[in-house]
Amino acid sequence: MLRKLLSYIIPIKIFKINSPLSKTIEVTWANGELVLDSENTNYSYGSLQRILRRGLKHFGFKKIVKMQHILVLGVAGGSVIKTLVDEIHYEGKITGVDIDSKIIEIANEYFELDKIKNLDIIIEDAFEFVLKTKDKYGLIIIDIFQDTKMPNFLFEKFFIDRICFLLNSKGIVLFNTMCLTAADNFRNQNFIKDFNDVNFNIQSIPRVEVHNELIIIEKLN
Repeated sequence: MLRKLLSYIIPIKIFKINSPLSKTIEVTWANGELVLDSENTNYSYGSLQRILRRGLKHFGFKKIVKMQHILVLGVAGGSVIKTLVDEIHYEGKITGVDIDSKIIEIANEYFELDKIKNLDIIIEDAFEFVLKTKDKYGLIIIDIFQDTKMPNFLFEKFFIDRICFLLNSKGIVLFNTMCLTAADNFRNQNFIKDFNDVNFNIQSIPRVEVHNELIIIEKLN
């Protein structure tokens, strides 16, 4: 409790580990809440939770509650999953996919992710998972980072076509991106411009928490 109170004055680091995949991972008390950070950015809770909550609010909590199955690619500490369960009161099935087993161990220990009954965690590369899964989803959340870097495959046509194929009728993709450089902005602009499918609507919410841009893809039928 003392550390929590002191964190309103100064962040208090309580755990740190090196991961071969995510490099440095830290759990910190900041402004009265536990957050999960990499070396250079927030991974879960804190600003990241606010960013993804903004995207979820964009298309409405009532719509989300009615969905049967949600896929989260990039779990980290599980803040968006906590938003779905604790704030939206989503009771359908959630599948979370993360390549880093160490980060899931931390999520279970410090953020009690393993106590969420309607959550199934799969340790696997997201690209491999979406190629193999036979399930369909009402919402697919893409939130994959390696510190401040985003894997190139996320922006490739083959990957996003497969993601869209996995959507149910009127399903939604919520894609969190980071724009730190002019090249990142150019990448996102080209991604949106080149997405050309009459069965989908694509839009963006730029500059969420300064450096993030949310891309939303909605299936029209």
